[in-house]
Amino acid sequence: MSYGPNRYENPYQRPFHDNNSLYHTGGDAAYWPPQEIEKASRYHPYGPPNGIGRVPIKDYGRKPFVFDINEATIQNDTYRTAIWTGDHLQVTLMSINVGDDIGLEMHPNVDQFLRVEQGQGLVRMGENKNDLSFEANVYDDFAILIPAGTWHNVINTGNVPLKLYSIYGPPNHPFGTVHRTKADASEEEGHGSPGNGNTVAFGKTPDEWVRYTEYLVNEGLEDVKKGINATHILQEFILMGVLVGKGYSPEEAYETVEEWERTGESKLLKESKNKVR
Repeated sequence: MSYGPNRYENPYQRPFHDNNSLYHTGGDAAYWPPQEIEKASRYHPYGPPNGIGRVPIKDYGRKPFVFDINEATIQNDTYRTAIWTGDHLQVTLMSINVGDDIGLEMHPNVDQFLRVEQGQGLVRMGENKNDLSFEANVYDDFAILIPAGTWHNVINTGNVPLKLYSIYGPPNHPFGTVHRTKADASEEEGHGSPGNGNTVAFGKTPDEWVRYTEYLVNEGLEDVKKGINATHILQEFILMGVLVGKGYSPEEAYETVEEWERTGESKLLKESKNKVR
């Protein structure tokens, strides 16, 4: 892995951080003639490395996105930040403090790929959380492949933060997830991974999902009071639940499905609403 200042062949593959730029804004600018800056602004929506068009690191899921994942991973200081969440995979950046670990966990239906960009660590895996028979040391540029249903942990054994990125298939955390510390992640996920006795599905415990979708429950009850037929209500709110599972907020899911009905994009929804209860 090279850290030289001129190692970028494609000048448009570079992200920016909202507080601290992922790139120096002084030296690099000297290598960007005006015509290149103009081209970058025209063809690359995330801007050239002189600060023009700077955007924060956030979840760009479901949109085309090109960036230098090595630089982004090294500059990331949060325990976990989702940078791209799609329908079938998710990319998160992670930083594990010296002497800390990711925490023993298992994803029943998610395959996971990790790549180390800085530091060193110890990987432990096994089919049983009390028997992690697989162990391996990992360093800069090492990849870790974790099959679904495998208990695993990654421990920082070095003297600098362990910087890595993770690819989940399918996504394992809600769209836009940011956990600044491991404690934040534990609190938001109900203190948990399955290793702590709590079931976690896509980053939330069952009770957290119940609270999160309360808005939809209330809207559904309002439809019941209005006398709308049960078939239509079930169709709508099952669809909304699917969208929430794909990363929509409950409010976004509600508005999306309502628009499908209102505009006639879904003929079946319009037909079921007009049926007699």
